[in-house]
Amino acid sequence: MMPLLEVWAFIFLKGRTLLDKYMDVDGIKNKIEERLKTLGYSLYSIKYLRDNKKGNTLEIIVDRDESINLDDIVSVSDNLSSYLDEIIDDKDETSYTLDVSSLGAEKPIDISKLDKYVGKYVNLHLSHPYKGENILEGIISSYDKESNTIILTYKIKTRVINASLKISDIDRARLAIKF
Repeated sequence: MMPLLEVWAFIFLKGRTLLDKYMDVDGIKNKIEERLKTLGYSLYSIKYLRDNKKGNTLEIIVDRDESINLDDIVSVSDNLSSYLDEIIDDKDETSYTLDVSSLGAEKPIDISKLDKYVGKYVNLHLSHPYKGENILEGIISSYDKESNTIILTYKIKTRVINASLKISDIDRARLAIKF
């Protein structure tokens, strides 16, 4: 009788396909990052999802400082699809669906890059409340590099407020949709 660990290893390895060999996510991650960099994007995440019913999916999420629209995603997807066909040798044994997407309209913002979002409508979560508020939404009006502060213009009912916020007081930031 085989020990349980050997049985599990046999079942696990027996179920592997050549796709698993070629879809070593860590192995292709660097190549995809390099390719995206030439296209003006960065790789946010990459996952390889195995599903016997729906089929295998290679999920790639891209980002860049500028907004990303549907045409951009189609262009990146087409480019990566061709590139992956080049770097994966055995196409007959490696069927998968390529799913390329962006972080979306309300993507998280790296706090160290807030200066690039001057003029954008953002949602800020503060570690130290400003006038009793932990969460503020408004437009980043300016950024002062010397004092490492931003001016956030936001509204409360009909009043327009210009809040001077230290970057160190901002816990999280994301783009926001203005209604």
